[in-house]
Amino acid sequence: MSTPRTALLVIGSGLKLYRDYLLSSAAARARKAGHELILINNLQPTWQHEYFAEITVINVFDHELLASTAREFAQRYRIVGVMCWDEPLVQPAAHLAAEFGVPGLSLPGVEGCRDKFSARTRLTAAGLLQPGFAFTADPAEAVAEATRIGYPVVVKPRALGASMGVVLARDEEELREAFRVADGASQIGDEPFRGGALVEEYATGPEISIDGAVHKGEYLPLFIARKTTGLPPYFEETGHVVDSADPLLEDQDLLNTLSRAHQVLGIESGITHSEVRLTERGPLIIEINGRVGGDLIPFLGRLATGIDSGEVLVDVSLGERPEFTRNRLGAVGIRFGYPDRDCLVRSVEVPTDTPGLVQASPMVEPGTTLRLPPGGYIARHSFVIVRGDDPEAVEQRLTEAAAAVVVIAEDVEPKDRNALLEMPAGVLDVDE
Repeated sequence: MSTPRTALLVIGSGLKLYRDYLLSSAAARARKAGHELILINNLQPTWQHEYFAEITVINVFDHELLASTAREFAQRYRIVGVMCWDEPLVQPAAHLAAEFGVPGLSLPGVEGCRDKFSARTRLTAAGLLQPGFAFTADPAEAVAEATRIGYPVVVKPRALGASMGVVLARDEEELREAFRVADGASQIGDEPFRGGALVEEYATGPEISIDGAVHKGEYLPLFIARKTTGLPPYFEETGHVVDSADPLLEDQDLLNTLSRAHQVLGIESGITHSEVRLTERGPLIIEINGRVGGDLIPFLGRLATGIDSGEVLVDVSLGERPEFTRNRLGAVGIRFGYPDRDCLVRSVEVPTDTPGLVQASPMVEPGTTLRLPPGGYIARHSFVIVRGDDPEAVEQRLTEAAAAVVVIAEDVEPKDRNALLEMPAGVLDVDE
């Protein structure tokens, strides 16, 4: 009887624009270790073929079907690791890792990553700095809890990502509308987390994100991104800057808080993307996501520090402690282009030669309708990436590059406020 081939199972590839660089590194790392990559994907593959030995296409959001398909793979391959960087799929991926007996976030760990109420409860009980919070089932309960916590408050779905449905409310009138938006947005998420909304104390201070590796519970920070948000009272992420010399990489209060939080949530192995507010009281963890960062943050991190998240992810998925060197390569940033109002995009032209330009790309095809919150989220028509010696130089270059983007679009009527939220353009992978 022949020995089955060994493979790392990948759940969802993501968009080529966002994840090709990650898969390229991961595939090379896996093959160097003598393993194949195999993929369960939602749509028919195109660009993914060069990276995978085998690809099966199913409805990955049917978790029972996903599990049975993974078990069929396990009859033909010896599964040595499970990898996932798609937010809606990290929970079933963690369950499969546990079933196959390979390294993963752990079941308590992935619950802390996906369920914001569970994370808040556990981190607060452990004595970590957290905002006042409550999970509310209806507007009346939300009003009562917001009055107890004190305005302003942030209202959010229990388990969505990308700041979808997250709203700042400064009084009761805004609170009722914010609850409607958050509750409605939750309906596109996993069924156990649909309905209701978290009401939280609004924490002030700069917001950052940290991508870190976790090996058998040991937290290893990789790089830090300084975040820019816009479109208030919503929290759309409009840009990020990664600096290889960021002083926060040496901030022991921050690093100890992150390490302790991962231990409290029981996160065992993988890469996490933590979002933190730097408040006057100290670092306050907003959430910990059980995946690499979105918005091309790992790509920025590689350009700025030399750390390759694709390689690190393979290492921790195989149960190996990753070895990496953080080089001083300067600062790299990304800025996303948003329309001023809901529109139908006719064309997007991006710059090809501005100072420090690394990459610029349209993010939508002609004919795409972009809707701003609350009718839609992540309504991005383009991005630009630049590099520079320091964050100040990068911000200036981002402004110049973003100003060179030319968009031709037509206004469209606002969406009916009671219409069910649709997934934003560009979030799910599409056929090329």
